[in-house]
Amino acid sequence: MSPQGSITRRLLRRVGPIAAALGLILTAPVARSATAAPSVTLYASPSGAGSICSSSAPCSLSGAQEAVRTHLAAEGSADVSVVLADGVYRLSKTWSLGPADSGTPGHPVVWRSAPGAHPVISGASRVTGWTERGSSGVWSAPVPSTSDSRQLYIDGHQAPIAQATPAGLGFQGSWTGTSTGYTISGDPAAMAWFGSLTARQVAGVEFGYPGGNGPWTESRCRVASFSAAAGTLRMSQPCWTNVTGRASYAQASGGLPSMSPHTMPARIENAQALLGSGQWFLDGAGGTLYYKPSAGRQMSGLDVELPRLETLVQGAGTLAAPVHDITFSGLQFSFATWNAPSTSAGFADVQSNLRMTGANNQGMCTFSNPAGSCPWGSLAQPLANVSFTASKNITLTGNRFTGLGGAGLGVMYGAANTLIQGNEFTDIASTAILLGCTYDPLPTNPSDAAGIKRNCTPNGANETAAIGTNEILTGTTVADNVIHHIGTDYSSASGITLLFSQHTTITRNNLYDLPYTGITAGVIQGHVNQASTPQNTTNINSSNTISDNILHDYLSVRSDGGAVYVEGHQARYVYEADGTTIDPVRTLAKGLQVTGNIAYNGPTTNFTYYNDAGSEWINWQRNVAFRAGDKAHGGCSPTGHFWITGNYFSAGIQSYPCAQPVDTHASGNTAIPATPGPADLPHALLRAAGTGSGSFTPVLSVPARIFYVSPTANATEVLVAGEGFGPATPVYIGTTPVADVTHLSSGFMIVPIPPGTSAGQISVTPQVPGSIRLNDDDGAITYSGFAYADGRSYGDHRNDVHYATSNGSTASLTFTGTRVTVHGERNTDQGNIGISIDGGPQQVVSTLPSDGVRHANVAVYTSGPLSPGRHTIVVTKLSGQYSTLDGFTV
Repeated sequence: MSPQGSITRRLLRRVGPIAAALGLILTAPVARSATAAPSVTLYASPSGAGSICSSSAPCSLSGAQEAVRTHLAAEGSADVSVVLADGVYRLSKTWSLGPADSGTPGHPVVWRSAPGAHPVISGASRVTGWTERGSSGVWSAPVPSTSDSRQLYIDGHQAPIAQATPAGLGFQGSWTGTSTGYTISGDPAAMAWFGSLTARQVAGVEFGYPGGNGPWTESRCRVASFSAAAGTLRMSQPCWTNVTGRASYAQASGGLPSMSPHTMPARIENAQALLGSGQWFLDGAGGTLYYKPSAGRQMSGLDVELPRLETLVQGAGTLAAPVHDITFSGLQFSFATWNAPSTSAGFADVQSNLRMTGANNQGMCTFSNPAGSCPWGSLAQPLANVSFTASKNITLTGNRFTGLGGAGLGVMYGAANTLIQGNEFTDIASTAILLGCTYDPLPTNPSDAAGIKRNCTPNGANETAAIGTNEILTGTTVADNVIHHIGTDYSSASGITLLFSQHTTITRNNLYDLPYTGITAGVIQGHVNQASTPQNTTNINSSNTISDNILHDYLSVRSDGGAVYVEGHQARYVYEADGTTIDPVRTLAKGLQVTGNIAYNGPTTNFTYYNDAGSEWINWQRNVAFRAGDKAHGGCSPTGHFWITGNYFSAGIQSYPCAQPVDTHASGNTAIPATPGPADLPHALLRAAGTGSGSFTPVLSVPARIFYVSPTANATEVLVAGEGFGPATPVYIGTTPVADVTHLSSGFMIVPIPPGTSAGQISVTPQVPGSIRLNDDDGAITYSGFAYADGRSYGDHRNDVHYATSNGSTASLTFTGTRVTVHGERNTDQGNIGISIDGGPQQVVSTLPSDGVRHANVAVYTSGPLSPGRHTIVVTKLSGQYSTLDGFTV
């Protein structure tokens, strides 16, 4: 009898001991003991020079690094700190750290900001020397001819690259796909547009395919060439084949679909001819950067940052000689790019920003015919702009990772005891935190060693140690971080991606405004495993924990994901005395613990807590899900061994539409409303989740903002969920401050309300005196042709909107007041709306943006003074793909 088959009948009598065995107590990291050692403080400044490194004569960053090495060579156990003054440290090359930069246990080298300073570690050059090109509104500036970047940052924020939709260019769409590209001869507008470009310009054009390889993906490929005579576009290879012609594989429990070659691109990017308001284009070979500022913006007042570097910081040792005992505190890492998607391999998206870059059977190992590369799932992963490999005792606390073109932070290849705590990750093109490597599910397998050295470390050629258990990522703690607005370029990005590791703890983080999944563990690894074939792939995962995180407003762009998404093996098996029977108590204790997490505002979620293909040995305990999609828990073709206990869910559980798991064990779960109030959830759960809910006090904070208010009708108090809440966060009903607010955590408050209060009146900033903000779901608004949507993560008021796609759709409000404002959205897919008050003539108002980017929850119309009394305003959709209403202010 197999170990799997003997488990089920033994489990019921073991549930009692399991509960005790799984009692997890998360504590703050224990400080390493320290002995007396010399203390050295060095100083650095953006304008620093020399080697003195004093407060009056600071060094440059590189000069300070040399001084650190000198002190460590003289006294290896010295307590060395480098204090960075305010300003921008523009790196000419990657800031590389190795064994020579390392402290000792208990005596780390500390790189920290000076009190009140905000030092920025930048990989960009500031672009100056702008001149306007005629009266076109387009400006240009000289840049080095070696310039190459997929991102540009204006006043600290990413600007959109030159782009348009095929419809916006007048293309008719009668394209026929082939194995090499498209035949476009039936589309005169497309023929003319591509015919107007030079061969070099054509080769820079990039097509975007959101949802092309499954609704969880967004692939991108560049055009290789255009033939006017043949009327064809040849697409770059291997990207095109890896998007449209993927190999099939046997025993699949999850699909990796190909896109139909007839699929039209949704976006066309990266040509000077596409330049629109607020967009940019880089002609690297021509040494020129182009930018068209939006109306009202003056080039002389803009800070334009063009990334030069791809890797900002690289801490890299070897397994034989790791980099170790270094702390970074209070720094900002910004303005780096990632250019691999611009190559002929493109961005052939598979899942969670993992992609194919080689043959069309890459990572399919022996399950495809012919066999692909091994191990299973060995796909290319995003470049991390800050990375640590073969490292020990690295601490990153109180830093900001923002304005980055790859993944924010990567940790892999034998890294041990990494602490990532109290940081902010935002405005990042890919995932925020990437833990692990796709090539090392089993580092003890000798046949995988060469691939691990090539793909999991930049120092593979220098590695002298044999690859084995020493290569396992272990002891990583990710705690008290705020992660939001990531996946800005690659929308299949998860907030945190965990691949293969042991003793990883992801706890008390706040994740929101995410295009795809919140936290993912085991991407692709389980796609050939399920209950009938549970051992096709195995890995080293063991004793990992995802606990007490707040996840909301995720899946705003992609779909088929969850708040927490899991695949593949998650436990190291522990056997009973016979050596063949799995001990379920001890094995589950070494499985994945998903406990105390709170998820809300994920309306398009398949399963909030998602055990997908081949997932096994997971303890889902005391989690919360509301306003969170179709099912709170379930998955497609998992293996099983799940415990689902003590959770609070507003939707169903144990939904397995593809194939049933071996076994599941659900008990003690509580059904809650989709819109729970203060009495529906244990306050202890709300207090324990999110940043700062443990013993650690975050230094960084985000502005207070409300994302959810429980129903106010007949209520004396409401549950308010959001971000940036603290003991001193004020709450207002209109303009009146609210007393006796109960601040539960950084994400939850309980607010007392008087009778008649509407959700729209509750805010963390006082409303304009004499005004009332009515949310789009207020009962006083009458709709015809509008639909409701929430959880878009664009900053909508109360996190929802009404929208219309048909011209003539209306929204009307009868109110008593002397002025009215219409709130909506400005975006390129919007158009004109008509405004009529009290049956008067219709005023046409454009809701197109001047800068070509989305602006949600903005005033699109404000009336002039109205006579006191009752009035009726009617908003009518006149043009555009959408018309969006986010409420009124009266």
